[in-house]
Amino acid sequence: MTSFLTCVQILSFRFNIVGQWAVTASIDFSLAQLIQVIILLSTGGKNGGGYEASKYVVIGFHGGILFLHAIINSLPISVLSFFGQLAALWNLVGVVVLMILIPCVAKERASAKFVFTYFNTDNGEGIDSKPYIFVLGLLMSQYTLTGYDASAHMTEETKNADKNGPIGIISSIGISIIFGWGYLVGITFAVTNITYLLSDENDAAGYAIAEIFYLAFKSRFGSGVGGIICLGVVAVAIFFCGMSSVTSNSRMAYAFSRDGAMPLSSLWHQVNKQEVPINAVWLSAFISFCMALTSLGSIVAFDAMVSIAVIGLYIAYALPIFFRVTLARKSFVPGPFNLGRYGELVGWTAVLWVATISVLFSLPVAYPITKETLNYTPVAVGGLLILTVCSWVFSARHWFRGPITNIDT
Repeated sequence: MTSFLTCVQILSFRFNIVGQWAVTASIDFSLAQLIQVIILLSTGGKNGGGYEASKYVVIGFHGGILFLHAIINSLPISVLSFFGQLAALWNLVGVVVLMILIPCVAKERASAKFVFTYFNTDNGEGIDSKPYIFVLGLLMSQYTLTGYDASAHMTEETKNADKNGPIGIISSIGISIIFGWGYLVGITFAVTNITYLLSDENDAAGYAIAEIFYLAFKSRFGSGVGGIICLGVVAVAIFFCGMSSVTSNSRMAYAFSRDGAMPLSSLWHQVNKQEVPINAVWLSAFISFCMALTSLGSIVAFDAMVSIAVIGLYIAYALPIFFRVTLARKSFVPGPFNLGRYGELVGWTAVLWVATISVLFSLPVAYPITKETLNYTPVAVGGLLILTVCSWVFSARHWFRGPITNIDT
């Protein structure tokens, strides 16, 4: 039983850390793409002969962003804490401003019926089933709600972590639901011509959210400069998100290497004079950059890699919950912050939901199915699973003994 549990632990570790690196890669790559779109719109837009950066320039932006994130995360914890508070304030204020400003500025607005009931069956992807479209629509929300476990990764640097860690996780989800929903509803009211919006021929070269902002100001004032400024607000918010993701990655890599669960563990759990795991910081930035290099070969390969960010993380979340409500149902000792008698119900709900979305994420997102439209998520996640199990069978089972206790009882 002990051997089985340590196998599960290292499986969860590997899915978690690889998923976190993939999250960072996808966040910073989306920021690099947004910067390219801002430049495109600032120079006249696609239809006005604006500058459209190549994929090599975009990957260069991505590398530069990761470099800045690594530098910030190498600073003392007090400085990083300041940036974290600034990020929280920027995101909250920015979301509120944009969700009110964009629909107010737009000269034409969508109806409430369109916002809450319309399904885009004419999407050019060969999918016209409304239930199927609804199911696929869940994917982006699941991606957005990853990474809330960052509070757990920062518990060693948190006061009263046994209570404040869980509170941080729950509050981050609650805030994301409320403000995220308000933001999406507000922006959707500014959508009128959805066919043009999703076309690669629009001024933002198919980047829908950028086109919404740009058209809202252009229709009202004859210039899209205001929309470009709003995109700058979004870009800064994404930058802060990527910064926090690198923080979370580095703490996770540090903790896993301290338990001996990573190659060259002795190198990655070293800290500098400010107690920052600086080697783990730069490792996380480097691997996230390498992951994004797949976009140079094929965006399909990049999408498959990013799929690990969602499925991998949720599998890592679900595994300990599953064993908490099964094997450890009677022996588990709750901490000071717990769900009481509702713990098992919530646990089983979480496990079943993760099993459901794991299937949903493996469904095709376009028809007919070709090598360009095939959903490679099962291949990517299955490949990671096989590699992890093989590493356990041939190596880790001989030396890995589970998490190492580093505090007194």
